[in-house]
Amino acid sequence: MNWSRSNAIGLARATCVYCHGAGTRLVRRDKEVPCYCVFRGIFRTCYNRFRECVELGAHTSTVSWDHLGGRDGRRSYSRKKEEYAADFCLVTRRVLTEPEYTLFRYHFLLGADWRLCCRQLKIDRGTFFHEVYRIEQLLGRRFADLKPYALYPVSEYFAGVINKAQPGLEEEEAEEELLELPLSA
Repeated sequence: MNWSRSNAIGLARATCVYCHGAGTRLVRRDKEVPCYCVFRGIFRTCYNRFRECVELGAHTSTVSWDHLGGRDGRRSYSRKKEEYAADFCLVTRRVLTEPEYTLFRYHFLLGADWRLCCRQLKIDRGTFFHEVYRIEQLLGRRFADLKPYALYPVSEYFAGVINKAQPGLEEEEAEEELLELPLSA
């Protein structure tokens, strides 16, 4: 994702003590990076969509007919809700370590509150919330920076047309057009 102040300001928390709602923070004299509250906002957006997909997936299943782009105009069937839920779980599993994933599974997937998680994992309340915030930051960054198809922005993931520009494709088309032109002496 291309990080700029305009991308980050909409996701920033107005009460953030680091960025004060600006969405970016200064790490050196001249380098701005997205604030942690932005990554937590990205995670929460993706997590809410994941919960929506899981809840709706139990009652309905939709199949979409997607255009893949390219020269031959291929099309494909897909189940966007199921694919999003699977991608969310797979990315989470790959990014987090075993203790982090255990906390994530208890709290986010199984819905346990902080008291139950603290009792099961034998940690105190402060450690629990620090770990939850750190997990949200890690996953938020990964969901936004995932290549080639990121989980955030969610609207792009669920878009019907997959038409990612491939580098050099326009150059190849231009060369083919030149080859078709008759040579003049």
